[in-house]
Amino acid sequence: MIVVLKNPVSESKREELIAWLRSKQLQVHLSEGHYHTVLGLVGDTSRIDTDMLEGLEIVEKVQRISEPFKKANRKFHEDDTVITVGNTQIGGSGFALMAGPCSVESREQLTEVAFAVQKAGATVLRGGAFKPRTSPYAFQGLRGDGIDLLQEAKKETGLPIVTEIMNAEHLPLFENVDIIQVGARNMQNFELLKELGHTDKPILLKRGLANTVSELLMSAEYIMAGGNENAILCERGIRTFETCTRNTLDLSAVAVLKELSHLPVIVDPSHATGVAKYVKPMALAAVAAGADGLMIEVHNDPAHALCDGPQSLTPEQFAELAVSIRKVREALV
Repeated sequence: MIVVLKNPVSESKREELIAWLRSKQLQVHLSEGHYHTVLGLVGDTSRIDTDMLEGLEIVEKVQRISEPFKKANRKFHEDDTVITVGNTQIGGSGFALMAGPCSVESREQLTEVAFAVQKAGATVLRGGAFKPRTSPYAFQGLRGDGIDLLQEAKKETGLPIVTEIMNAEHLPLFENVDIIQVGARNMQNFELLKELGHTDKPILLKRGLANTVSELLMSAEYIMAGGNENAILCERGIRTFETCTRNTLDLSAVAVLKELSHLPVIVDPSHATGVAKYVKPMALAAVAAGADGLMIEVHNDPAHALCDGPQSLTPEQFAELAVSIRKVREALV
């Protein structure tokens, strides 16, 4: 349920109403927008008399929310959520360009790529330390050592880092990670999402390869219900009958998510297509669709990459893409 207050409203009367609602064992989420102040109510609202609420002097209207996701719902929070990481703003008018190797392989590899993407305009360095792989015999990442190398690259370049977590037991290793990524395979690992809800770090939540938009939003709700409202949604392609690409990039999800939720939405065209030559057109299409950022895989030697080489851009290709991204964004203004 949401309660829209009249504008302007005195702080004392607003706080008095919030206190009364909390006395009814409801969580009250306060959102102050440009034109309205909204109280989002979470809990058993069946005991609340909506007619009585609407009759209050400071209340403009009361609306019950039918969607199962509450805190992630734009009705709760009319304005876009903006998440600040270092000098980068994700959401609103900000745009995040995340780039780096699929997996951290060595200090030399990561350092070379980190400086290259920074020079081209990347605002966040991505790199996999823990790598979930379909085959148990494939390279699984450098794990804790990989995070240490990401920390070194962060110190040298100044770029904040994003890397994937696979198990809540690994959380202590992520203390100095700026954005924690939840991969597609863990989108519905609800115990992990609950633990991440108790942190204060931005969580980049990737859509599962066979999950709906609503299911993605419900997974974000798990994080937000725990108290962490810094969730970032990521469209990375879904599995369909199409075999020309690794997955099918669902760019319509960007528009749908932006309508349903106030959370930032980014797109990963690398995992979506699985083919380097398709990354640029899909990245530019994602920008045109209104994405708040992109996650691009970049490797200094894709042919010999230990993970996902076929979908990785070279530093030179990424630099060309970054220029095109800026042109598309300028054209949209």
